[in-house]
Amino acid sequence: MRRSLRRVMGVVTLVWAGLTACTQAPVAVGCTPAEITTDQLLGEWQVELAGSTGAWTLVLRPHPEHPGSLRGVLMQKPRHYAVVADLEGGEFTLEESHDGQRIEATWLGRVAAGSCGKVLTGERQTGAVGTAPQRFEMRQSAPR
Repeated sequence: MRRSLRRVMGVVTLVWAGLTACTQAPVAVGCTPAEITTDQLLGEWQVELAGSTGAWTLVLRPHPEHPGSLRGVLMQKPRHYAVVADLEGGEFTLEESHDGQRIEATWLGRVAAGSCGKVLTGERQTGAVGTAPQRFEMRQSAPR
């Protein structure tokens, strides 16, 4: 009887320890949204934009004139649009230009929790009167 009770208690202890470990697993260093840096956003992204047919490709590189910022291109053949982007405390901002002079749309989003900076979600807003924001999801497909 005593031996059986010890075995049961041993199993219960192991199960409890396993469950506790699962709920308290540490987050990898540098993976909380606030710790993600623009360096982790460099590379190629696939962008799903609500109301748009097909995925877009976004390529982000370091901005040569503004350290810590990004510059790149948003593409869906045959369209290619210049973009600049910033990330601060998990908050992502991207400005899209169709002529290289004026801002056509502003993208505001967040690093998705648990994605280690590989997924960004938010809304794209154009300057056109009466247009609703478009939801977007960006997934990094090829880091730099």
